[in-house]
Parts: sequence; C-alpha cells; structure tokens
Amino acid sequence: MAAVLSSFQEASNIMKERGTHIGVNTIRNIAQRFSLRAQATTAAEPYLCDESVSGYRVVVSTDGGRVRIRKNKRGPKSPKGRSRYSTEWKEPKLLAIYAIGPDGRMDRNFHPFIDGTMKGPDAVFDLIQYYLGNLDITNATKILFIADGARWIWNRVGSLMQSLGIKPSQYHELVDFYHAVEHLAKVAELRKGWNKKERKRWIKKQRRQLLNGDTDKVIEAIRAICRGRHSKKLTTEKNYFIRNRGRMCYETLKKTNFPIGSGAIESAVRRVINLRFKGASIYWLEQTVEAMIKLRAFYKAGRWQVLKKLAFSSSLDSFETSY
Repeated sequence: MAAVLSSFQEASNIMKERGTHIGVNTIRNIAQRFSLRAQATTAAEPYLCDESVSGYRVVVSTDGGRVRIRKNKRGPKSPKGRSRYSTEWKEPKLLAIYAIGPDGRMDRNFHPFIDGTMKGPDAVFDLIQYYLGNLDITNATKILFIADGARWIWNRVGSLMQSLGIKPSQYHELVDFYHAVEHLAKVAELRKGWNKKERKRWIKKQRRQLLNGDTDKVIEAIRAICRGRHSKKLTTEKNYFIRNRGRMCYETLKKTNFPIGSGAIESAVRRVINLRFKGASIYWLEQTVEAMIKLRAFYKAGRWQVLKKLAFSSSLDSFETSY
C-alpha cells in the first residue's frame, strides 16, 4: 500500500477501511525495514531470479529525477515546539533494463528491471552492473545503452561494459534523439537575427540530417553559426554535439528497429519518482525515500514477488536494523 498509493496516510486509511488499524509511522517503519532487508540480500548473494537475457536484444538506460530532502537545523525550536528544517533538491537516479522484440517494441514476455538510489552516479552504475551480471548479459544478441547527454552517464558506460566482459562490437551507445533535437533548438535560439520561421526551418533541416546519419554536417552547420561569435552558450552547445558525435548513429539503429529515444526511462522516472515523491510542500528524509524508491520501482516493473523473495530470504534471519 505504501508503494502503490500516493502517501503513507492514504495507505493507513485504506488499511483501516479493511479492518487493520496501522498508523503512519508504523507503516513507514515497516516499509523501510522491508526495503532494507531486500537491499541486504542483494549485497549478500546473487540475484534471486532464474531469468537470463540470452538471445534477447537488451536496452539499458538511466536518468535522474528530483526530490526535496528535509534536514533538521540545529538551534532553538519554533514557538510551537517544532524543529526547524531546511529543504534542498536532490537527484534520485533510476535505471531501466528491458528487452525488445524484432519490431523494436518492448518485449512483454520479459518484465523490465527498474531500480534506483539516492546515493549518486557510482551507486546506480553498481546496481546496473549487478543486474546485468546476474542476467547473463554477455549472451545477449545486442545491447543498447541509451540516455541523455549527461557526462556522469557516458563517463562510466565504457568501464561498465568492460567490467562485464562485453565486447565493443556487442553494444551501442546512443544519445536520446529528442534531447539532441532540443539542443538544436537551443542553438537556433542563440542565433541572433533569425525570425521564428528561419529558426524552425534550420532546426528541421538539421533534424533530418541527424536522422540520415549526417552528424558531421550538423556539426559544421553549428560551427558556421558559432564563427565570429564569442558566446559561451553557443560553444557549450557545439561541444555537446562534438562530444557525442559517436553516439548519434540514429540511421543505423532505426534500420535494425532499435529505439532512438529514451522514453522508457523518462516514463519510469515519472511513474516511480514524480508521482509519488515530488509535489508541492512534500519533503522527505533521505533514508525514507531511498527505501521507498526500491519498493515503488519493483512494483511498477511488475516484480513485487521477486522483492518479497529478497526481503524474506532465509539468509537474513539475523537481520537487525534501527531507526
């Protein structure tokens, strides 16, 4: 209930309607303990799942969301006796691993893997490595790692694949096509002197060239705009395309029915993170949202029974935690 519904209070209300009176704090503690047990099993033994991606075409992706974290301040309490606190935005990072069929659509016979963490880039890549390693990823037909252009992602992909024993010829790296088009729009917006129609015409032309595999022509067109201009923003956009030139093979992947957009991970961020943890005047303790992300992610991926197996593993008979 805590993972499915929009708040702990709502979960408590539904339980009361069913004749079980459990308070919000108790539900929170149970949810955290359940998640911590699953995490402890994950750290202690191989993934409790007999699935393999052998023979599948696999897509791997990661992205970040936004959650407001509450931290209590030192010093005197408010006139009502409450602790004063600060709130800051922090980025939870999510992963998605799924298989696609010959038509390029998600294979519904293979439930995706979704998981996440508040602990940063290295932690989410450790999770990706854990799942791929347990899924026999070296026997996948082909692997596509797709994401936006964030450097924290692409600086780690090569070493991840190497550590898993995946050959360079076995996988593709791809920057999400629609993010690339957004950057084209930024370039056009920064080009002074163009009207709306001229910007639209330029974007449409460069977009078509990206899809046709003419990335070098797009870069030259951007360089032409940058020539004689000393705009840091323009230079940043130009470097984005230069840096990701090798990750823009959209024509090649479209021909083999691979996705060229990272809509799956963006949808996962929305369903797992935004619809549960983000909203007006919603603040979380970091340890609570860390625990809840796992519960929510497994539920949305259709893998709740796997999570139960992890949480009730016999290897955790002596598991203890405190809050």
